[in-house]
Amino acid sequence: MNKFNLSDVQSEAILEMRLRRLTGLERDKIEEELNELLKLIEELRGILASEEKVLNIIKEELLEIKDKYGDKRRTDIDMTAIEYIEDESLIPEENVLIAMTNKGYIKRTTSDTFKAQKRGGMGIKGMTTNDEDFVEQIINISSHDHVLFFTNKGKVYRIKGYEIPEFNRQSKGLPIINLLPIEKDETISSILGISSKEETKFLLFVTKKGLVKKTSIEEFANIRTSGKICINLKENDELIAVKPTNGNHYILLGSETGRMVKFKEDKIRVMGRTASGVKGINLDGSKCVCAEVVNEDDKILLVTEKGYGKKTLVSDFRETSRGSKGVKALNITDKNGNIAAVKVVEENKELVIMTNTGTTMRMTLDQINTLGRVTQGVRLIHLKENQHVSTISLVEKNENNEEEEIESETAE
Repeated sequence: MNKFNLSDVQSEAILEMRLRRLTGLERDKIEEELNELLKLIEELRGILASEEKVLNIIKEELLEIKDKYGDKRRTDIDMTAIEYIEDESLIPEENVLIAMTNKGYIKRTTSDTFKAQKRGGMGIKGMTTNDEDFVEQIINISSHDHVLFFTNKGKVYRIKGYEIPEFNRQSKGLPIINLLPIEKDETISSILGISSKEETKFLLFVTKKGLVKKTSIEEFANIRTSGKICINLKENDELIAVKPTNGNHYILLGSETGRMVKFKEDKIRVMGRTASGVKGINLDGSKCVCAEVVNEDDKILLVTEKGYGKKTLVSDFRETSRGSKGVKALNITDKNGNIAAVKVVEENKELVIMTNTGTTMRMTLDQINTLGRVTQGVRLIHLKENQHVSTISLVEKNENNEEEEIESETAE
């Protein structure tokens, strides 16, 4: 230990060696082993100091494992039960009502929420609003249909029906700005449900100043989350309605003062997405309040601001030129007020009337008389002071609801 400067452990290890092994040790072998260890230490330190070397080693080891164990799977995974699952497949498909207020609150409810009532009833509370807000639009769709939102600025946004939050009958709903990235001065002017089962070829656009435009629906197949331009509006004009068409119908355009034009759809050529359109009706100082795509044997339902309405045959309206003043569609008086909305009558549908205070009235269409063009209609809903009809919608008839027997008032 003193001569070779050895430790206790080293000395003990030498003493425990067999004599033949001790005498067989050679200096060259010991020095060679020492050099190899020093070289290994230097190499390992170099690896630890270099990320590139570490990654290369990992790559080499993984390739080695791949070559050794990368044979084909020896067991089969049976996917016959469920081959593909999509989030939408887990969402039930049902008929829903989409309702939106003038101030931009929107909600989804089931279409059987409202019971049918007799014509002239008072209605039930359908959506909580304040004095400055009212329900403006309501549509009936499947929860899996696409909903297109068209704004007064001529833009379009698209989401699925089930993406709109569901609320109960009296809830106010959610601000539309929480669902769509609309601008501060942009409001939703029209809502349209698009089903994959429908054979829609075109969308018909109508503005407040009576301009019309027909555009292929294929131009709206891909819509960015930030929206897309759907019509190039002229100064002080707004988009008021968008209707699906197949190119073979009549177009009805009506003014709030009771005039209506009827012309064939082929009088409007197909235009691009950013076109402004052509003149559809001569308003003569009024404004356009309705647009419908109809056939000659259809009936239309007209409802006035003061709650009067009637059904009238489309054939009662003679064909007019596009851009003309049209013919009288309703005899407007102080009693019934200006036209609020017009809808095409559909079988197995019921009428839902919404007022500016949020009151909802649901009734069957067979309670409404079919009258001539120049009549003023009958009272459909009894309105309180400062109430007026804001919008109407036709929804699926609910066979399970019994009509509520309430006092009705009929006006001749």
